[in-house]
Order: sequence, then C-alpha cells, then structure tokens
Amino acid sequence: IKELREKTGAGFLDCKNALSENDNNIEQSIDSLRKKGLAKATKKSSREANEGAVGFYSNESISIILKINSETDFSAKSDTFLDFLDNIGTIALNTNDTNLNLNDFLKVEDNGKSISDLLTEMIAKIGENLIINDLKVFDNKETSVNYYIHNPYRKNIGKIVSAVLYSSDKESDEVKSFSKNLCMHIAASKPEAMDIDNLPSELIESEKKIQEEMIKDSGKPSNVMEKILEGKMKKFYSEVTLLNQNFVIDTDKTVKEAIIDFNSSNNFILKNYILISL
Repeated sequence: IKELREKTGAGFLDCKNALSENDNNIEQSIDSLRKKGLAKATKKSSREANEGAVGFYSNESISIILKINSETDFSAKSDTFLDFLDNIGTIALNTNDTNLNLNDFLKVEDNGKSISDLLTEMIAKIGENLIINDLKVFDNKETSVNYYIHNPYRKNIGKIVSAVLYSSDKESDEVKSFSKNLCMHIAASKPEAMDIDNLPSELIESEKKIQEEMIKDSGKPSNVMEKILEGKMKKFYSEVTLLNQNFVIDTDKTVKEAIIDFNSSNNFILKNYILISL
C-alpha cells in the first residue's frame, strides 16, 4: 500500500482497494487508479495554486478560519470545491482542539480517511492542484466572536475572512454592529499587528534603517533628522497596526479612539483579531 501511495499519490483506502482488486499487482493497480482519475494528483502537485477561498466555522468552544488554494478562480467558485471546503472546515471544527495546527490537521481522520487523503482525492476529482494553505484556530469559550466575509461565495466563505475576539458586558445589536465594523476595517486595511508592541522587532528595525537611509542626505541637523524619523515611524505604525490605523468607518478617528468612544456607553474590550486572505 505504501509503495502504491508513493507512486500514485492516491489515498490509503483507494490504494488498498486497488491492490485487492488486482491481486496486489502494483502496475495493474496503478492503471486501475489512473482509470478512476485517482493517480493524477501527484502530477498536479507542482502547479501553482494562487486562487481559492477562505471559510469561517464556529461553535461554542472554538472558531476556525481555513484557507484552501486552487489553480483557478473558476474551480474556487464551484459547488464541488466549496462543499469540500465546508466539509474540511466542519471536520476541523468538530475536533474542538484549540491547539490544532495545520500539520496535525492533515493527519486527522474522518470515516477512515485522513484530511491529506481527502485532499488527494479532491485534487483528482477537480483536476487542479489544491493546497490547504492556512488554518487558524482560536478559543472563544470565554470571549465573543464576530466575523466578516469579503467577496463572498457563500455566507461563511469568501476571498477574505476577518474576525475579532472581544468581551462586552452586553451582547447588544450595538455591540454586534461595532464588532462587525471592526471586522470590515480589518479586511480593508489589513493590519500586520494589533499594536506597536506586537510588531516584530526586526520589522521595526528594518523600517527604521530604510527611513534613515532616505533622510540621511537631507543635510538637516541631527536633531531635525531625529524628528523627521520619528514622524516617518509614526506614519508607518499608523499604516500597519490595527489600533493606530484610521478607522474606515470614521476616518477622523483611529481604531483605538473609536473603541474608547464606543466604551463611553459600552464595556467593550478587543482581545484579538484574525485575518486570512488570498
């Protein structure tokens, strides 16, 4: 079975059945799998897959955001692909494992087949390379969650999925609306981190060096150059950190200021955000 899987890329059960049907003859089993379209997947695995879709799945314990890439937008919009994404997303959700990562997920079994096997079968069925490219899992037992789908194919699947984890004294329509607006902002502005302290130090240092390089030949005194650098970095932070970005719903405020204003009548705490896009 192992040898046949390595040669064809077909799933465990498909290889087992093919060998059983062909008296354990490897070559005949390969031919059998090819006729069924199950031995083509490995040939497609080297193709680029830059299209696809992202799905959101949630229950009382966890929320999942899952991205699967395909070669073409045509396939990504098909019911076959979207049903597969929904099926895989539901399997991930039903693990209720807040520590689930992508590598472990590929080994999870459903009805005797691993996620990796199911993916191989779907590659053969669709005729394109597919890649389970991203999996984000977050615990929402003690928090509330809201999400937004941009360019939706289904109510929970689209090109971009953003979500916020938050706490509030009340789950009112006002709170739901505000948290949804935050999700929409995240999808539009694509922050790299919640706040300055959450940015990787290497990224900050790299940006500083770039800005210093750009202003070093200005001929201005060092104290003036420091002020210029400070202003450049402030602008950088306002572009890449969520709390310091101008809020797309009210551009006169930063996201941080919008949350502070909202909290004048609501006890709302933004705990985390997730963004996955194609």
